[in-house]
Amino acid sequence: MTVWIAVGATALGCYLLKLIGLSVPAGLLERPAVRRSAALIPVALLAALTALQTFGRDGGLTLDARALGLAAAALAAWRRAPFLLVVGIAVLVTALARLIGG
Repeated sequence: MTVWIAVGATALGCYLLKLIGLSVPAGLLERPAVRRSAALIPVALLAALTALQTFGRDGGLTLDARALGLAAAALAAWRRAPFLLVVGIAVLVTALARLIGG
């Protein structure tokens, strides 16, 4: 039953957060600083999540095959490879590094 209380509380919290977002005046959302922030926040969050998943382990930092895969993906993205190719290169490099490294 505790799980359902948590699910209900989370659903209610999401609804209230959405309601607060809808009640923000339109003039505030049209400001240039707010528009720039809204465009950059998702990129920053994605970068932070990627770094955490790549370099974090058991509350500390680690450098393993995932870092090599991320480096290969960054290189492929820098060379303007298509997105699916970037993901495929990251997977292939990570798998090969794990195969070779044990």
